[in-house]
Amino acid sequence: MAVRIGIAGVSGRMGYLLVEEVRAAGAELVGGIGRPGSGNAAPEGVALLPDITALAAASDVVIDFTNAAIARPYAAAMAASGKAWVLGTSGLSEADEAAVAAAAKSVPVVYASNFSAGVNLVLALAERMGAALPADAYDAEIMEMHHRQKVDAPSGTAIGMGRAVAKGRGVALSDVMESGRHGHTGARTTGDIGFAALRGGQVVGEHTLIFAAATEHIALTHRAFDRRAFATGAVRAALWVAGKPPGLYSMIDVLGMA
Repeated sequence: MAVRIGIAGVSGRMGYLLVEEVRAAGAELVGGIGRPGSGNAAPEGVALLPDITALAAASDVVIDFTNAAIARPYAAAMAASGKAWVLGTSGLSEADEAAVAAAAKSVPVVYASNFSAGVNLVLALAERMGAALPADAYDAEIMEMHHRQKVDAPSGTAIGMGRAVAKGRGVALSDVMESGRHGHTGARTTGDIGFAALRGGQVVGEHTLIFAAATEHIALTHRAFDRRAFATGAVRAALWVAGKPPGLYSMIDVLGMA
């Protein structure tokens, strides 16, 4: 029996690609709900359901690329539904992420800052590099660039890179994150993980992690040229998580690298 997939945010750019990828994967597309406030039309032939509760009831798995502002009510709705949730919304706050973690006690959740297989391999390498390259000798800096319409900064993927480095170093990113330098900032603090966010044009996504020492620089870069890479990964995650026990999973679990 085909996995029944619903799409939250079906009228957005990612939504259109997700529709194509769900159909290509041989899953059953039960329908979707639009991204609140978008005003965009749903893809042709896709049934629109009234809300997240109705979408979850009709689905085995809901793929959600919507908006951070509704992450908490969606988390509550998904927890109550008993259905699996693949969450790719970026810009979540600590309180939002706590709500997602709470939902994962009741239902299986795949939450990822980026669903590209390549990015997740980069994140795995970033953690290993963070562990191997000591903070007192190698300054970690992360630079990202996205299209001009992106509303959150740094990007979720950049933050994911920072978390991977911090994990490798045995620290919390919130304790060492330096974002938005401006003016007379003084010398760089040893152990900080720096972020720079660029916005312009229609860049899908570029991320570079730099480890800078006095004697060498090491750079790890990922460039996305097509959003389809994210849609393909999200559908892969949906097919993987269907039937899994409650828990908070990542794309590392989906890729079998945990």
